[in-house]
Amino acid sequence: MKLFTLALLGCAAAAAAAGPSLSAQRGPNAPQGPPVQVTVNGRAWTQQELFQRNIGGPNDQTTAFTPHKIIGNIYYVGTTSLSSFLVVTPQGHVLINSTYERNVPAIQKSVEQLGFRFSDVKILLGSHAHGDHQEGDALVKQLTGAQVMAIAEDVPALENMKPGGKPHPIDKVLHDGEGVALGGTTLVAHLTPGHTRGCTTWTMKVVDGGRTYDVVIIGSLGVNPGFKLVNNTDVPRIADEFAGAFKVSRALPCDVPLGSHPGMYNMAEKFARLGKGGPNPFIDPAGYKAELDLDEAMFRAVLAAQQKAASAANR
Repeated sequence: MKLFTLALLGCAAAAAAAGPSLSAQRGPNAPQGPPVQVTVNGRAWTQQELFQRNIGGPNDQTTAFTPHKIIGNIYYVGTTSLSSFLVVTPQGHVLINSTYERNVPAIQKSVEQLGFRFSDVKILLGSHAHGDHQEGDALVKQLTGAQVMAIAEDVPALENMKPGGKPHPIDKVLHDGEGVALGGTTLVAHLTPGHTRGCTTWTMKVVDGGRTYDVVIIGSLGVNPGFKLVNNTDVPRIADEFAGAFKVSRALPCDVPLGSHPGMYNMAEKFARLGKGGPNPFIDPAGYKAELDLDEAMFRAVLAAQQKAASAANR
């Protein structure tokens, strides 16, 4: 479990840097509660295993994955375990998730390997205000001049994210249901809170092979080890926020599920099938439902365990 321990400490450090509300939600010093395990679609998962699936080890977070076209005008330019997506349009590009600041040069290289110019990134969006997804925003803006946009509920946490003391740029504050349009492509922000107050799931439509597909980029629905769902003084209704996020997510039409971590949509396995004939493996509506089922089962199990523990402590 050495890799898990290192990754968890890094994640907790990012949360601490993002402000007290995030630190209270997760981290090695937060109440862990009793062990939790769920079985979904024939596979058993512990809370830590699901967390580890998403973040991988330290090398996974910084090693560039082979850049590739996903579908339509959406490309992958992130690392093995931290997603970054490039949406290409005739009027410039949208980048979703800068990840850690140290990863920005690798993201730039991946964009260029695909034949695009990093300087053509006009808009920078993010999944949620944790350092492993948005720490690099200031550097991307410095290199490209892109407009940095974020949903209102995550702005306070983002403003506390200052790698090297650099202020976190926020050029436009978005709200739930608002669209971001560029070059004939529109991404819609859906507030799916819980993981952070402003965790954002992005949707868009793409045309590929003469057909239109609904794409959903999951912000995160994960209940990480250390998340305090019961008696959380910083976010008293955090369990309700999570529950609402699942309701919103299940109502979204989805043909192509993506996520802030590649493990959320089995990227590596799907990438291995590209170019081998057959349909595009990233078209996977069943995979979207399976991911929601897994994340919600874990949330319900963790919530029940923490409620039971709290009840016992109050006797």
